[in-house]
Amino acid sequence: MYGIKLKVWGDYACFTRPEMKAERVSYDVMTPSAARGILEAIYWKPFIRWVIDRIHVLNPIRFENIRRNEVGSKIPLRNITTAMKDSKSVLELFIENDRQQRAALVLRDVCYVIEAHFEIMGEEDNNEGKHLNMFNRRVEKGQCFHRPYFGCREFAVNFEPVNGDIPQSNLKGEVDLGWMLHDIDFSNNMEAKFFRPRMVDGIIDVPQFKEGDAS
Repeated sequence: MYGIKLKVWGDYACFTRPEMKAERVSYDVMTPSAARGILEAIYWKPFIRWVIDRIHVLNPIRFENIRRNEVGSKIPLRNITTAMKDSKSVLELFIENDRQQRAALVLRDVCYVIEAHFEIMGEEDNNEGKHLNMFNRRVEKGQCFHRPYFGCREFAVNFEPVNGDIPQSNLKGEVDLGWMLHDIDFSNNMEAKFFRPRMVDGIIDVPQFKEGDAS
């Protein structure tokens, strides 16, 4: 296991609760799957898997109500399939004709430290030190495959390495955060898996996620 510590922050975040169908309501803190997505945006290879160990919540948890423009529909799958087969069918969706506004309860002024490690999958490209050096070099230079985001693409992530001790959180005490999305089990028909985190002095210990386990 090769561990990393990454500080991430931004003006807004929305880690949407799946039980809210119409409006967007964020979890209180970043989900492990969102943290994994940030790491993969910076450095991804098919032979490594990022595992989230801890999430440090540095700033107080604050919510804000906003309204966002969204597209109300999507292109039907049959249209996409037809276009793939004949290479002539036009795929188009006019935002001006299908725009709708939705309320969203989002987080503001968020700041986290992600503690994670990666695991080598298979025998190919199994030089752990090379992968760790490449990740650290990309973080130092601010490089990424695509701009990481906090739940929604318009909520961009700033990131930098944590050299030395992790900054102390402004949060104290123990908080039960309720049921939260852990990750998606891609080996089991993309089933959503949940866990019940407890935040102690701003630190969330994330249990190991194993694909194929029962919910």
